[in-house]
Amino acid sequence: MRGRTVALITAAAMTAGLFAAGPAGAGTSLAALAAQGGRHFGAGVDVGQLNDVPYTTILNREFNAVTPTDAMKWDATEPNRNQFYFVRGDRIVAHARQQNMIVRGHALVWHSQAPAWVQSLNPAMLRDALNNHVTGVAAHYRGAVYAWNVVNEPLDAGGGYRNSFFYQRLGASYISDSFRAARAADPGAKLYLSEYGAEGVNAKSDGLYGLVRGLLADGVPIDGVAFQGHMVIGQVPPDVRQNLQRFADLGLDVAITELDVRMPLPRTAAQDAQQAADYATMTRACLAVVRCESLTLWTFSDKYSIIPWTFPGQGAATPWDATMRPKPAYTALYTTLASG
Repeated sequence: MRGRTVALITAAAMTAGLFAAGPAGAGTSLAALAAQGGRHFGAGVDVGQLNDVPYTTILNREFNAVTPTDAMKWDATEPNRNQFYFVRGDRIVAHARQQNMIVRGHALVWHSQAPAWVQSLNPAMLRDALNNHVTGVAAHYRGAVYAWNVVNEPLDAGGGYRNSFFYQRLGASYISDSFRAARAADPGAKLYLSEYGAEGVNAKSDGLYGLVRGLLADGVPIDGVAFQGHMVIGQVPPDVRQNLQRFADLGLDVAITELDVRMPLPRTAAQDAQQAADYATMTRACLAVVRCESLTLWTFSDKYSIIPWTFPGQGAATPWDATMRPKPAYTALYTTLASG
């Protein structure tokens, strides 16, 4: 009966427009519902979006965690060697503090969005620059960031090491070096390895599992694995929960950190229904694993989704449309968290 009540409430909210959540802790926001199970419910945010009042109204009401989508990446924080720039990231952190949200830092080391000067370094200089960058950024945000995605997307589609410029010049050691530098710079932050396409049991997640086991065996300070969750409508793997659980069984936290569910455009009612089911499936998978500590949307409105320019012809991937009206996916999230 509770699920039917929630469904009726949220359906009415969709008809009326933006859902009017109750006070924090009352079980009327997505964050409050997630918090009842000890989890964070987050959104990817860029600094310019904080000037969008309808957007920030929903952000502040429904979420208790934020991830800067671009403001803490290498090209944003150290565009020139040893010249650090933190203004964009600092503004997001300040907003999070004002709203009593936690911050997930993203991402200290990634082959993409690395400045040209980094990519041109020889091995010795690159290793020094990597350590200096991780130390500088993590130390600046020491105590302000709950968790870091330390290394992002180190694997290829088959589960082997991605042939990035980091791997070509430093080998796999750049991963462990990054984690050790992050731990030294910010001992209180949780340190995650982040990957996409590894949500279900497949060749890539098997490779990720082997990598993580090796890091643990070598004493590398890793606390968790971040599964991004960029899903295609109707193609959510049936074994997401089992996959999350096997990583949790290694003694690690797990998280879904960039969830969206893209569809071919134009959007249809049938696709909305399938998308809602897919969001519910991913949410249930996290709720079923005790050590799945958070779920983050990337982001929550189609207005700011990366999907249309990443996957031309696809979009409508988030639970709110471009006018900030909730879709069936929002109802599915609410109902699933309420019954979790």
